[in-house]
Amino acid sequence: MTRYVSSRDNLRILMNLLRESSKSIQIEAFHVFKLFAANQQKPADIVSILIANKSKLLRLFADFKTDKEDEQFETDKALVGRQEELAFMWYVKTEKCGSSQN
Repeated sequence: MTRYVSSRDNLRILMNLLRESSKSIQIEAFHVFKLFAANQQKPADIVSILIANKSKLLRLFADFKTDKEDEQFETDKALVGRQEELAFMWYVKTEKCGSSQN
């Protein structure tokens, strides 16, 4: 599983599935996408892809609707948004530390 969520290609496939017109596919893709967001040992290239697409992803997740009110789904959306923010802060911190060493 770790290898799967460390793959740029897998992340790109998932991100494209999130844009599918089928709500069922979007929701299932979101459940797999959560694994990428929750991975505590994201490779730098995964973090950079998430950062580059952060606003689009957050906007997309905000527009997700389920047929019924699903509290767990809403909680998961909020968690993914929080993970995106943490990834961004980690990236900025890493860049500052890296640039100060040059």
